[in-house]
Order: sequence, then C-alpha cells, then structure tokens
Amino acid sequence: MTITTTAAATPPLRVVLWGTCDTGKPRVRILREGLRANGVDLLECRTDIWNEIQDKSQVKGASRWIGLLARVVLAYPALIWRYLRLPRHDWVLLGYPAIPDIFVIRLFAWLRGSRVAMDWFLSAYDTVVEDRKLVGRSHPLAVLLRITEWLAVRLATCVFMDTDAHARRMELLFHLPERRCGSVWVGVEARSFHASSTIQREGAGALPDAPLQVLFYGQFIPLHGVPTIIEAAYLLRDAAIDWRIIGRGQEAARVRAMLEANPLPRVQWLKWVEYDELLVYIKRADVCLGIFGTSEKAASVIPNKAFQIVAAGCPIVTRDSPAIRELLAQQPPCVRLVPAGDPEALAIALNACTPREQRADSIPCHAALGARIDEAAIGAQLLTLLGIHSQRGSNR
Repeated sequence: MTITTTAAATPPLRVVLWGTCDTGKPRVRILREGLRANGVDLLECRTDIWNEIQDKSQVKGASRWIGLLARVVLAYPALIWRYLRLPRHDWVLLGYPAIPDIFVIRLFAWLRGSRVAMDWFLSAYDTVVEDRKLVGRSHPLAVLLRITEWLAVRLATCVFMDTDAHARRMELLFHLPERRCGSVWVGVEARSFHASSTIQREGAGALPDAPLQVLFYGQFIPLHGVPTIIEAAYLLRDAAIDWRIIGRGQEAARVRAMLEANPLPRVQWLKWVEYDELLVYIKRADVCLGIFGTSEKAASVIPNKAFQIVAAGCPIVTRDSPAIRELLAQQPPCVRLVPAGDPEALAIALNACTPREQRADSIPCHAALGARIDEAAIGAQLLTLLGIHSQRGSNR
C-alpha cells in the first residue's frame, strides 16, 4: 500500500485593521484594499469618528477638540471588547491617525501574540509645529505632541511613512535607529483615477491656439505653496492660460487678499468639489500642478494629488524633491520639476507646456507607472515591509 502525504496549505496572512482610523482619507482605503488584493484575510474592527473633518488642523476651539477626544476615548471599550473576540491573527494594522490607538491596543495585541504595524503617515508634531507653524517649538502643545509621538513609534513593531525620504527625516527628528521606519507609498484608487477615461478637455475641438488649461486642487496649506501658484499667474497674466484652483484651508485668507489686491480675471477659484468629481477636472486640464512649498516636509512627501494625476495620465508640474524622485526619477516627458517656492521657474515651466490639441498623443503620459501605484502594488509594498519585520522576530 502506498501512502501519499500532502503539505497543508499555508493559511493566508490575517490582519486586523483596528481603531479610529480615518477611512475618509484615500491613504487608509488604499492600504485596506491593497492588502485584500494580495490575498490577505483582513478583518475590520474600527469606528469612524473623523467623518466630515477634511482638515484636522482647521478644527477650532477647545470645546470642539474636547468633544472629538471624548468620542475617541468612549469608542475604545467597545473596540477592545470586539477585538478580544476576533479569531487569531498575525498583525494589527493601525491606520492614520494611529497615534492614540497604539497606546490602547499594544498591550492587548501582545497578550494575543500579534504584532502591531502603525501607519505614521503624518507626524502631528511635524505638521503642527515644523510645517504649518501653528505653535512654536516651546509651546506646551508642541512639547506634548513630541513626547507622545516619541513614545508611540517605539511601541509599534513596524512603523512606516509614505516615502523613504519622509521615513529618514522622521528617524532624525525623533532620534530613531537607522531604518527603524519603513515606507509605503500613498498610491491611488485606480477605479477613481484612470487614464482610460473618455472625459474630454473643455472646449474639445477648439482651435489649435486654445488657451492652456491649468489645474490645481488641494488644501491651502503651506506645503502646497498656493501663493507661489498665484505669483506665477501674475507673471503669466498676459499669456493664453486659464487657471482653475480648487481648495480651501489655512492659507485661503492670504490667497484671497492677493487676488483682491490684484485681480486675475483668468483665475477661477472653486472652494470645493466632491472627490468623485476630481477625475473630470483632471481630464479637462492640459497640465496639473503638484506642490511648491519650501519646508522640509514638502521635500519629503508625495501628495495624493501627484499619484492621482499620474494615474489619470495628465502632465504634471511640481516641486523637485528627494521624495518626488522616488516616483518620477527619470522625469518622463509629461513631468516638469521646478525649484520649491519659485514662481519664476513655475511660470517658465508652464510657458513651455502646450494644450492637448497641440501635443502628439503617440506616447501616453505615465503609462508605465500605473501598475506601480494602484492598490495591489501598494498592498504588496506593505506586505514586503511586514515580512521584513516578521523575519526580525519578536515584539510579540
């Protein structure tokens, strides 16, 4: 009698997405769907408390913050109860903003023999103090944020940012060991931003000398450098360029004052459009703008919009930086990188752009990048990082 044996199938990696992560942000959704696209058994044990808050730095007043913090604290007992009833799992993933969650889940994950991966994504201290300069470094809030984050990142088994440049910068800022912080790109929701869309440019079929259509969208924060865009528009006042700016935020009052003091008739400012409508505006533009801020943080990140513009196949002009070169190292034909905070350089770059009707369409923009930035690719990046930390062992 012949006895044959077969190896037991390896069970899929099981990950729990836990806590108060903001699923209103593409970052969290892309990580979630990316893991599933790679065959991970992803369980969700979370609650939404950040819905309808687009820019957390613009939450004003002590009472509003106290109310939000109360919602977070009150959510934890139920989340812990649900977590303890989940089946055995390999990792707990904390999505942005993860800092409060790590202090609650770390002990319970350890008791269950699970590692904890924390998407640091944006440092609260860096954002509030170093980049947006809402308070000084010696302000009690700044001290509290720095101490809290210093401890939080040391509690996680695996901590990661959005770019390698950002990770290295955070290691220096928070005195972490070299390569303690990993990186996973933001990526893009491929179904929402895709080059195959049939949306036409506004004025499609217009004469070849139609104006260049330039689009910027995003929060008006220092990192984005919206005043630099307005200054470039002043320099190109007499050029055949129509500008569309979409957004609001911290620097909106400054931008409004600039436009009121010196109006630009060819600049259209929309305060808001729905997320699902962004592709329409991108596809109708001849060129889209990235970020132009001069801070160290601006040099360390690749914003959502850069991935979205690339996925939609639209030319992009953005600031040069170590971070953007992780994605666009070769500066393909549809990419123009300019010095940070330099309206003259931005104006020169835009002046060299041509409307879609005048471009040869034989080489689609960014065609080779799509498969590197969709959900599956981002999920694969995260799995590689988790595998590295699994091989290092412990913290169980």
